[in-house]
Amino acid sequence: MTRSLTELPGQVPDGVPGYPMARAQGCPLDPPPGLRVLLSEGPLRRVRLWDGSTPWLVTRHAEQRALLADRRVSSDPTRDGFPYPTPNVRARRQAGLSFISMDDPEHARLRRMVTGAFTMRRIEGLRAGIQRLVDALIDEMLAGPAPADLVAAFALPVPSLVICQLLGVPYADHDFFQRAARTLVNRYAPAEAAQEAAGELTAYLDRLIEGKLAEPGDDLLSRVAAERVATGEMTRRELANMGLLLLLAGHETTANMIALGTYALLTHPDQLAAVRDADDPQLIVRTVEELLRYLTITHSGRRRVATEDIEIAGQVIRAGEGIILANEAANRDAAVFPDPDRLDVRRDARGHIAFGFGVHQCLGQPLARVELQVVYGTLYRRVPTLALAADPARIPFKHDSIIYGVYELPVTW
Repeated sequence: MTRSLTELPGQVPDGVPGYPMARAQGCPLDPPPGLRVLLSEGPLRRVRLWDGSTPWLVTRHAEQRALLADRRVSSDPTRDGFPYPTPNVRARRQAGLSFISMDDPEHARLRRMVTGAFTMRRIEGLRAGIQRLVDALIDEMLAGPAPADLVAAFALPVPSLVICQLLGVPYADHDFFQRAARTLVNRYAPAEAAQEAAGELTAYLDRLIEGKLAEPGDDLLSRVAAERVATGEMTRRELANMGLLLLLAGHETTANMIALGTYALLTHPDQLAAVRDADDPQLIVRTVEELLRYLTITHSGRRRVATEDIEIAGQVIRAGEGIILANEAANRDAAVFPDPDRLDVRRDARGHIAFGFGVHQCLGQPLARVELQVVYGTLYRRVPTLALAADPARIPFKHDSIIYGVYELPVTW
């Protein structure tokens, strides 16, 4: 049975707020009320985690950007004081599977080996192919029965097919890697199950890489294997771990943005009409940025630990103290985004930090942006009568996942 954040305490007896906090009933798109209170009170506040630790929670936009760009702030989960969201996440993060959990120079060494594949120029070259894919999946959905589950029929296949083609992973194996991904992003999955899922995925990718070293294809894993693994600059294990991150993040995050963004627009008909009837591509660009800001699907806070004392906003974060950067609060900071709780697809929301900031900001953001621009610019125009086929209150939201979204989105037309 899935657990909800509403089961977690919002307040502990000594007055230090518990974290994470539950969203308000009936307000699935807004940050938790307790988090909004902390945002109004100041930029930094101690919170209490499941293990009794009391890291700093950073709520405001300016302080988050400053800390995310500060070299004295570490992403390394093996350091003392790192604020783990759950015991299960602690158990599996100690394995250090991802370069995003490393600090420079090791982080920079591994990241630059794949950065070239995610430049704006390279990703823009994929737009036409993504458009054909989106149109084909819409055709299939419209040819099938209504109502349909938009997640299964459209939101999940689009980024899965794109990232498979980019990496050189057979889409025929999507049931396997999507099932493993669901385990890895579930905050309550038993540590053993998460470690098993990560191990299976890593072994699967390692076998793919072995085959690509022998018979390379025209894909990212083949190129990096030939240019980095064959020359000894990178180990096969490092490339397999990197492939796991790219495969998981490349489909899971965008799939949730497609489905949750559609839910947001369907429940804001005036905004949906503006997007559906748009003849200016820049409005679609703004829509993507505004939905990224408004929804902020990485809703567990970016976790860090201080390596030296840091003075900020009148406080001193001591070396070894944990830091949680609540991006969903910063993206609702009225000092940066006037009337922040209003969804406005015409807003210039480019200052959001849904992709993070600094050296660890999301590597795949150019790809996510192009995919979302194509989807939001096509789906509602092609299906102008798209509507929810269920009571909005009965939509199953992913309160138990580190990436927010919906498990199903019944739609009709």
